[in-house]
Amino acid sequence: MHFRGILRILGLLICLFSITLLPPAAIALIYEDGGGVAFMLAFAVSIFIGFMVWYPNRSERSDLKARDGFLLTVLFWTVLGAVGVLPFLFTEEVPLSITDAAFESFSGLTTTGATILTGIEHLPHSVLYYRQQLQWLGGMGIIVLAVAILPMLGIGGMQLYRAEIPGPLKDAKMTPRIADTAKHLWYIYVALTVACAVAYKIAGMNWFDAVSHSFSTIAVGGFSTYDASMGYFGSSTINIICVVFLLLSSLNFAVHYAAITGRTLRSYFVDPEVRAFLLIQLALLFIVFATVLTHKIFADTGTAFNQALFQSVSISTTAGFATTDFSAWPLFLPILLIFASFIGGCASSTAGGLKVVRVVLLYRQGMRELHRLVHPAGVFSVKLGDRVLPPRIVEAVWGFFAAYALVFVVIMLGLLATGLDDITAFSATAACLNNLGPGLGEVAANYESIPDAAKWLLIIAMLFGRLEVFTILVLLTPTFWRS
Repeated sequence: MHFRGILRILGLLICLFSITLLPPAAIALIYEDGGGVAFMLAFAVSIFIGFMVWYPNRSERSDLKARDGFLLTVLFWTVLGAVGVLPFLFTEEVPLSITDAAFESFSGLTTTGATILTGIEHLPHSVLYYRQQLQWLGGMGIIVLAVAILPMLGIGGMQLYRAEIPGPLKDAKMTPRIADTAKHLWYIYVALTVACAVAYKIAGMNWFDAVSHSFSTIAVGGFSTYDASMGYFGSSTINIICVVFLLLSSLNFAVHYAAITGRTLRSYFVDPEVRAFLLIQLALLFIVFATVLTHKIFADTGTAFNQALFQSVSISTTAGFATTDFSAWPLFLPILLIFASFIGGCASSTAGGLKVVRVVLLYRQGMRELHRLVHPAGVFSVKLGDRVLPPRIVEAVWGFFAAYALVFVVIMLGLLATGLDDITAFSATAACLNNLGPGLGEVAANYESIPDAAKWLLIIAMLFGRLEVFTILVLLTPTFWRS
């Protein structure tokens, strides 16, 4: 394990992150909201921390190995989440405890979207912007950005990329060089963000709200600048725009890249994961729409369809935006939507959850076992499209599912031990492990009222979800630390 090399890179990444505290300081000056001092102080403290971590190890030039990449990834997200706490602690207009500040910071950076804040629209513009920016940076992963920049400093990035990019097919690269891969990911990410912001502006948002909500939409995060979330605007057009960009952001970014470079939409239609994802969305929409229409929850069919479409896409893609209190719908619908968040979006997207490709492979593996029962002597394979997958990938998917279930059970039991009721504990665990945000019961609106111990457990759940479980679990094995 090259600890000095890891510390050198970690110091550089902290310094890089500290620069992102300057835009909120500029927002504070523009809106004269008094938050500029807090962000400049946070910038000074964070860049000092980064410098002190980097400077003693500045001469270390060892190559990163796979184990180093896993450790650095976990350190990066935990340290960055801790550094992200500083503005919340320094801003006098937001009197938060360390626990609440940490919860808000990690929720933003992991794109979970769970919040402990109320009266959000009365917060300084700089703080509102900072929360949205945290989600935008966490959406694609600051490490992917660093992968594109750090090679210029003599730091290889493939190990970081393999540990960060979600999905079971981590060896697949869109371009031969990892730096080019990361750059293309960010080109697509920025282009979607700009297009989303412009669409929101045309639909009636002011520029601040348009940019802020485009950040959390493309990141599939769910933070808003209003307590009522998207419901504040009361616009079916804005709802549709949000749905479109949530769906785009929940698709595999490699498919976007293939469509752009090939100048054809064929990539979307031939990709088996995309087809499965859209089929799941259509089925969920049909169930939700039929149910709200039958129970006459909304006054007219058009409103019912718009609300059903928005809530089904928002929750199932793990964004967590709201236009209405879905927890008050007929009981099976909130539970259905929470379960849909376990599927989430496609691999290599900004959405959370298990990822559609894993669910597809679990289904096909299950069908293979059924076929084996009927034809014991038959030879059956698991395919993804026309590609026959090696047993190693199928085994990895089952292993991931088992680890995911184990983490879920442990954290849920921990929440029950803190005094939360069954529904609250279940939905809070699902919402944070799937990086969804809103839950049911006590956490339907926000997480302010739950105990501090429960908040720390949920922070751990957010990290497990964002880093896809194995990245953290591997650090807990004795084998990992053996030389």
